[in-house]
Amino acid sequence: MTRKVLMKGNEAFGEAAIRAGCRFYVGYPITPQNELVEYMSRELPEHGGTFIQSESELATINIAYGIGVAGGDCLISSSSPGIALMQEGFSFACMAEVPIVILNVSRSGPGIGGIQPGQSDYFQMTRGGGNGDYRIPVFTPATMQEAVNTIYGSFEIANRYRNPVSIMVDGMMGQMMEPVVLPEAKAPLAEERIAAEKPWALVGRGTKPTRNVIKAYAPNTTILETQVLRLFKKYESMEAELPEAVLTDVEDAEMVFVAYGSAARIVAEVMTILKERGIRTGLIRPKTVWPFPNGAFDRLGERTKIVVSVELSMGQMIDDIERAVRGRYPVRLINRAGGIIPTSEEISRIAEEMIGAYR
Repeated sequence: MTRKVLMKGNEAFGEAAIRAGCRFYVGYPITPQNELVEYMSRELPEHGGTFIQSESELATINIAYGIGVAGGDCLISSSSPGIALMQEGFSFACMAEVPIVILNVSRSGPGIGGIQPGQSDYFQMTRGGGNGDYRIPVFTPATMQEAVNTIYGSFEIANRYRNPVSIMVDGMMGQMMEPVVLPEAKAPLAEERIAAEKPWALVGRGTKPTRNVIKAYAPNTTILETQVLRLFKKYESMEAELPEAVLTDVEDAEMVFVAYGSAARIVAEVMTILKERGIRTGLIRPKTVWPFPNGAFDRLGERTKIVVSVELSMGQMIDDIERAVRGRYPVRLINRAGGIIPTSEEISRIAEEMIGAYR
């Protein structure tokens, strides 16, 4: 019999990382992810790991950069304003090809904003605020179990591509409690395994005839362009291999919702309400927002009249949806901002008004 454990989101995130073999965590307290910092400070040393509370988010990303360069599997976490401060470091990590797992328990903004949940970090996470041409995969789980599974697998993805990987959840998921099945614990990488599995890492020269060099600098334009082009070959592989979405009843739907994370949980109830009112609805729930699951929109049927994005922001996902739709359907938005969570009845009422114009 599979044993489920009732856990708070932020604590489940930390446990998933520990069970994935992560033995380094760097973070700085910020609501609504403080429980994760507390959990890792208590639990990670019990598993032979190293917990570092940095003096700032700027320090967090740069300490993690050093750990990644030495081959350590490192998790960092923060919330929206803190992630903003790390953007320069993300650019450096991508240029130097340093794997780091990043967790953003997002809140409302702009600026300091509020501590309530939000999804207004979509541009920040999918477009990036650091300089230059770089990309970071962004996963958006909608349930605690999915978040646990995503974090558990993210270290393998980061190491496979030698690139940072990010997971974006909102404050509601960080604070809620749900039963989860915890995955089997992996053995952390010992020094000899790091040398074998990460031959690029700076772990000492040993018997190698040459030393490794990792840098986020190119001495001339030709070398820099060559590196950027090589990086984008890697990003093309990510776009081919990583996009993922969950589709529900889209083939027969006249209205198809697009939502991720907590918003998708609300939409699931909206679909039940609208079905009782005679409106056929479907849902595309992106599990990755970069790479965006464009192919999922090719599954829409002939009966589809409208595509509706439901977001806890001012519509930051709309651009990606419109690219995926390619003008085949009108795209509309139902949203709240500022940390306000819409009710299922509120969304249902607006959706019913929207579909009425296309019937």
